[in-house]
Amino acid sequence: MAVERVTTGLGGAVLAGGASRRMGVDKALIEVDGEALVRRAVAALSSADAQPVLVVGGDQSGIEALGLAYVPDQWPGEGPLGGIITALRSIDAEIVAVLSCDLTEASSIAVRSVVGALGDADVAVPVVAGQAEWLHAAWRRSSLGTLEAQFAEGVRSPRHAVAGLRVAQLLDGDPCWFHDADRPEDLPPTR
Repeated sequence: MAVERVTTGLGGAVLAGGASRRMGVDKALIEVDGEALVRRAVAALSSADAQPVLVVGGDQSGIEALGLAYVPDQWPGEGPLGGIITALRSIDAEIVAVLSCDLTEASSIAVRSVVGALGDADVAVPVVAGQAEWLHAAWRRSSLGTLEAQFAEGVRSPRHAVAGLRVAQLLDGDPCWFHDADRPEDLPPTR
């Protein structure tokens, strides 16, 4: 599907370029209740009024077969920070909400809550049980230069790349909103 550049206030991206080693199959294309996880994440972003919503990296033909807009990760295999930078470079929006493709309960309410926590910060991240969920964050496009500089220095983790950025935390989100499936046993039972 061709990607049209549209300038908006909120854009969305789903990172789908992980190796899925612990899952054993491509997590993005696993179906839960008859719907691919990547499609569920895209739907959550779209329902939160993100426009455009792109899938970054992963199985291009499989993603496009689902009717989703795809952009290649500019640094495949280099970790999630490269995917976040790719998203910020690819979407003309002031704020870009970035989700991982393996969220089991992707929710527009969760997206809106994280974006709402942003305030005047550069990035908003939910924190669950003391753990920042960097693959469910909202990033200001203005943070791109800092992230690119950190990436050029060899940083590959979002949590290490935010040095020098103003970080807002969402502390009261529902933990199920941010649950991801790394292994088969992390998937919800089929209904």
